[in-house]
Amino acid sequence: MIRFGVDVLIAQNPDFKNLRIALVTNAAATTNQCEPVSLALLKAGFNLVKLFSPEHGLDVQGADGVKMQNGIDQVTQLPVISLYGDHLSPTETDLQDVDMIIFDIPDVGVRFYTYLWTLTYVLQAAANYNKPLLILDRPNPISGNLRLCEGPMLNEEYCSSFIGRWNIPLRHSCTLAELALFFNTTKNINADLTVLPCRNWDRNKFQPAWGIDFLPTSPAIRNINAAMLYPGLGLLEATNISEGRGATLPFEIVVSPWMDQVDFLSIAKQDGISLESIKVTPNEGKYADQDCFGVHFKLKTHDHFKSVYHGLLLIKLIKDHYPAYFKWATYPTNVNPEGTNHLDKLLGLPQSEAFFELPVQKFETTMIDVCDARAWTKVIKPYLLY
Repeated sequence: MIRFGVDVLIAQNPDFKNLRIALVTNAAATTNQCEPVSLALLKAGFNLVKLFSPEHGLDVQGADGVKMQNGIDQVTQLPVISLYGDHLSPTETDLQDVDMIIFDIPDVGVRFYTYLWTLTYVLQAAANYNKPLLILDRPNPISGNLRLCEGPMLNEEYCSSFIGRWNIPLRHSCTLAELALFFNTTKNINADLTVLPCRNWDRNKFQPAWGIDFLPTSPAIRNINAAMLYPGLGLLEATNISEGRGATLPFEIVVSPWMDQVDFLSIAKQDGISLESIKVTPNEGKYADQDCFGVHFKLKTHDHFKSVYHGLLLIKLIKDHYPAYFKWATYPTNVNPEGTNHLDKLLGLPQSEAFFELPVQKFETTMIDVCDARAWTKVIKPYLLY
């Protein structure tokens, strides 16, 4: 069975447990026995004095992009400071009564998933305010197989945002501790950083091989199928096609009121995926309370599936097949209230909508090049832990 970084830490019983510790976490972060990290550390005698929470809040129930407030954790009775509220980074005041910071939040291996960028702000705060930072690492659920990483790489000059600050692939095939080591050096942050790797993880394996149930990492990432499809279907946020939020299968279905089920099954056909036509009525989000039609994607295998490429191709085919209905859309959030240029921010490429005006064959070859992230393997290699 996998031993997460927190399991390793508790077994070590370190002397620093008596320091005043701030823990950056959420309810999806547990031991391998499914006990919340905050509670497990308190039971083990760690002197936690406050909690910081990312997007979706400590309870992982906040809606996507919605500002989260400070509060009190009902489980531990510790104060909770939101890092997706009035500020994205711990302030000097927040850290005045803290001797060290511990970070433990599960990730899904996708650049536009915001927990990584919360980590970068914590890393910078640790450096700015001279606080040691310990990252308790976790496996990447969609694997650390670098042959499966996918671009685009992010253009920092034009596309840096809270869903992608710095230049890494869209699907990066790394753990958060590996990326923290990479950024701490390459961005000259130079924080007092320690990472505690997890144990018994083969980086080429996917979450079902861990021997531990998948815990939802956010309201819309509820299982490994959604996590695997998310790097591609997450791009639907920038369109008027529903990615399934407000229905029972977010990031596993693609639906709208104007798509014909039979036509859509033919254009959505992809290798390694089984498709089922579906009718849903979302209770919130795009097309709330409207009957929607489309397809449910089920992966037959995880080992070769390139989610980003297939997601881009899917959007192109829908756009071309339904030109009278398809539209690009804004996506307002706490960090981008106007919601503009959302596709550029997701993909990390400026003027990215222009790609979708290419003829299909030219689009396919262009996207193969855009998604090619083989150079990342050499760049990240010195920072790999597994």
